[in-house]
Order: sequence, then structure tokens, then C-alpha cells
Amino acid sequence: MSQESQHGRWSISDSEEEDNIIPPTPEKRSFTPSIKPNLESKPSKITTILKQKPEQSPNVNVNLNVKEPSAPFIRSEARQAAHGNQINPVKYESNPSPALKRKRETDEAGWNLSSSDDEETRPSVPKDEPKKVNVSPKKKKTEHTRPPSPHGACYYKEEPADFFETNLSMNDMYRFYLNKVTGIQKKFNTGALHIKEILSPMFGMLKESVQFNYCFDIPWMVEQYPPEFRDKPVVIVHGDKREAKARLIEQAKPYPHITFCQAKLDIAFGTHHTKMMLLWYEEGFRVIILTSNLIRADWYQKTQGLWMSPLYPRLPVGSPGLAGESPTNFKRDLLEYLEAYRAPELADWIDRIKQHDLSETRVYLIGSTPGRYQGPAMEKWGHLRLRKLLREHAHPIQNEERWPVIGQFSSIGSMGLDKTKWLAAEFQHTLSTLGRAEKSLPTPQPQMHLIYPSVENVRTSLEGYPAGGSLPYSIQTAQKQLWLHSYFHGWHADVTGRSNAMPHIKTYMRISPDFTQLAWFLVTSANLSKAAWGALEKNNTQIMVRSYELGVLYLPSAFNMSTFPVEKDVFSGSASSKGFPVPYDLPPHRYSSKDQPWIWNIPYTQAPDTHGNVWAPS
Repeated sequence: MSQESQHGRWSISDSEEEDNIIPPTPEKRSFTPSIKPNLESKPSKITTILKQKPEQSPNVNVNLNVKEPSAPFIRSEARQAAHGNQINPVKYESNPSPALKRKRETDEAGWNLSSSDDEETRPSVPKDEPKKVNVSPKKKKTEHTRPPSPHGACYYKEEPADFFETNLSMNDMYRFYLNKVTGIQKKFNTGALHIKEILSPMFGMLKESVQFNYCFDIPWMVEQYPPEFRDKPVVIVHGDKREAKARLIEQAKPYPHITFCQAKLDIAFGTHHTKMMLLWYEEGFRVIILTSNLIRADWYQKTQGLWMSPLYPRLPVGSPGLAGESPTNFKRDLLEYLEAYRAPELADWIDRIKQHDLSETRVYLIGSTPGRYQGPAMEKWGHLRLRKLLREHAHPIQNEERWPVIGQFSSIGSMGLDKTKWLAAEFQHTLSTLGRAEKSLPTPQPQMHLIYPSVENVRTSLEGYPAGGSLPYSIQTAQKQLWLHSYFHGWHADVTGRSNAMPHIKTYMRISPDFTQLAWFLVTSANLSKAAWGALEKNNTQIMVRSYELGVLYLPSAFNMSTFPVEKDVFSGSASSKGFPVPYDLPPHRYSSKDQPWIWNIPYTQAPDTHGNVWAPS
């Protein structure tokens, strides 16, 4: 079976189920920099086949049996400076700029792409591992006091002096914040947060912390803590195995206050993708659930989001175990999520949470943990957990079929040969659920808009083509689901000043036909993939989830509202506003006839990016 697209004619395999694939070792992906242009390198077979300009519609036959490059595939950006056999997608036309590399480590020779391609890639280089950089003779190496840029010495701009001046006078009713972005107008960083501010004494006198994440640059992470907290105990919860785990531990050797907790990943292609901070203060306890990895590039020129809990006070000694629960059962659900790790390293933290009052929480926790679940356990995790909460706590809406669903994400997994395999079946069913209202007749499903950056979005971004390294939609996955691209809308975020800061945030919502009212809103680590959200099996009697994910769901009922009004001026600073700060423009902008989704492992060589470079994976 074959289909036409702007990438040419693609042959479609009859078998694309993840379970039919022999899994490689699920190690992290990554890239390393090279400042010197490599204009004489031989293109790979993929590069040779797909050499045409992205904006054109070449008549190309893509053979699914193309042999992949025989390089190891390393997913963790912070750990590969000494490795050879690397891909170098960025070629330099004029100005030096980021060079991106991304690999996946396997035990076998060669590498394979997971069809559940929801893992992220972002660069970072640890201080304790020397970085080999080839500098063009005409350019002198720039000295930096910060950790070296993974994209080269000329990549990171210095933040202005007032960049870290925290101003949370904006409406914090929802406690939903964007990250600060370097290179945008100051007003668009008002009320936004940087990791240095999150960990600062402004929010509490820190005693200990836990960092759950996917990618780590430990030296950089340590520097984000203020000096007075820099030796406080930190537990790192990760999913690394074998060589990647050894490199992570090696990074931490200079820091005796850091210990590790390895998340169990027993299902192929699963990842520890959750991003959360547990912060224990002298004054109490706080939870941060976010979308950023703990690496420099994620806090630089990408759009990220986070939910910051209130400061939870300690309960009186002798309080019962169920004390301090919120109307959203957040305490119970957080404890259940942590207990799912089955990790002794988290036992003390579970006890600490039990000793604090979380009753002020107004969001619901949506988690994924690896496993196959049946019976009542099916509704504990993944998209069935979201469906349960929308059924029980969302308000029914008149003419709800006219209220579209929006999904926005930074990576895409294998959806199947047509929309009925997962997306428009079980997943859209979940996103379309609103209350318990019984329907005498079947109602049509609402429209679904999927927001994912186009090639032009990436090319014209603050980072240029290297921003696409954090948008890992592969040609191997895309060619099997051309039907999906008809759903796509571009990334436009003028309302937040972040149109040129590519999204690593992931959000899902149900919105009114005029895009002024929200039925619900979710910010999460979960991309658009079955690995993240789970997929039904055995005639819908079982759900299988591959990865750890975590997010928070905003429901109007928890705020004594029927719907959330959409905030028209996100950075108005109005403390009385009840408007929800949706982090991109509404209504979404459908792809034009010339637009195409960003695919990270094919070349874009006809039009240079904002740094004068082209993208040529080899």
C-alpha cells in the first residue's frame, strides 16, 4: 500500500503494531555539537532519498527496508561528548549555530527507532566530561562562565540583568506558569518562572528535594540550586539502564548529596518521562509538576509549562492518615503514584507527604505507570484515568458535539494505519467525555485539532532548525500515518510572545466553538502516543501502558465554576481575572497547503534557518 505526500510516495507496511517489533534496549537519545561545518560528509541513504526541498512535493519512493545507520542511539543529551559515530544534522551556511545529534543506545549492533516515539531529545553537556569541539579557524572560542553550550560556544545568549527578577503579581488562581524564555520581550516573561527561581528561598527554605525526570545534566542541575541549598540532599528518579545509568552515576560523583532511584521499566519502549519536583522545606512541602527536562536547553528558548502547588503546611502530630486531603483527592492519588514505583528510596517521602495538609489543592492528578491493568485498575492510569475524571467531575454542556478537542504536544508515536485504530476510537472517546449525561441517540464526536510545529515554525524559531531535535517525529512513524497530518495545526503563540519559542509543553483541552470558554484543561508530560496514554487490549478488557507520565487536570467544578473563561491578555497582571491562560493562540491555525509537520530525521537544505543554517541528517 502506498500514499502520496509532500515527502513523496511512501510504501505502508501492513504491520505496524508495537508488539510486533523486536525491541531495542530503551536507552535515552541525544546529540552533541560540532562547530566546524562538515560539508563533505557522505549523506546516509535516507538523506540521499529525501534530498528535495521540504516545500516541494517530490515524486520519491521511500523504501521502508532502508538500512539504518549503524550508530548507537543514545537518548540522554548530557552524556555523549566522548562518543563517535554521530549524526550531524546542522550544516553551517554563514553563522555558527547549534548542531544537533540524536542517537539511541542498544545492546545490539545498529539501532532501531521505537514506533512509540514519544521520547525527547535535548542537549546538555556535563562539566565533568570534557567536550570535543572542532572550531572553525576563523572563529575564536568564546569564554563562558556558565556550563558550555551543547550547540557550540556562540549559541546561548546572555540573559539580561533583570531576567531573574521574579514577579508573580499576575493571577495565580490556577497556579499554572510558563517558563522564562531568553530573547523575547520582557513583558512576556512577567509572571513566568525559571528553575533558579523555583528553587530559590523565595518559595521556602529547602531541606531536601526529589527530581523526577527523563533527561539530566547533573552539574547544570546543581548550579540551579542557590548556594545555600546546593548541598541539601537530592534524590534523582530516572529510567536509565546499563551504560546510560553508569554515566549518570559518574556525573554525580562530585556531589555526595545526590542519590538515585531507578524507575522500573518492564515493558518495551517504555520511558520514565514524568517531570516532577518534590520540595521539602522548613516551612512545609511543595509539589511542582512540569514539562521541562533538567538540562540547560529546556530552560532557554522553548515553551514549557508547570503547575506549582501551594505551600503545604505540616499536619498536627498524631493526625489520621487521611487528614489533609483535598476535594480532588490529590493527596491520595499522589501517594498511589509514588507507591507504584515500589522503590524504598521514596518511602521517606511517602511518609512526609502523609504528614502534610494538601487540602488546598484544586487540580486532579493524571498519571501513567507501566503495566497491564484489568478491572477497576484500568481507570487508575493513562487516558482511562482522564476519562473517569471527566465522566465524574466535568459538567455536561448543551450541544457539546460542537465543542472541539485540542491536543498540543512535542512528539508523536505510532497511531496505526487509520484513525480508527486508536486516535479517533479510544483516545478521542476519552477527550470527548463530559459528565454522566445519558444520550438516547449516538452523538457525533467533536472536531479534533492537533497542534504540532510545521517545518516553517521550526525554521523561523529562535533556535532555528536545532529546535527540531526536541520534536522527534520520525519519518519511519510519519510514513505509516499520513492520514494523521490532516488534523495538524501550526504553533502560534503571539498571545504569550512565544510563537518563535518551539513548544516542549504538552496540553489538552475541550473548548467552546467560539474559543472563549474551556470545559477542562490538562498540562502533562504525555505526548501523543499509546506508550504514554495506554492502549486497550483483549477486547477492551485490559489497558497496557508503557511509560511513566504525570500531569494535572483543571476542571471548573473544582473552582466553583461551570466553565473557565479564556484569558485574552495572558500577561495582563490582573489578580482578579478568572480567565485561564491558554499558552497559544486561539483558534488554532490549520496547516496551509504548503505546510508540513516537522520530521526530525530528514533533511531541510533549501531554506536556511534564523541562524543561516540548514538541516542535513546523515
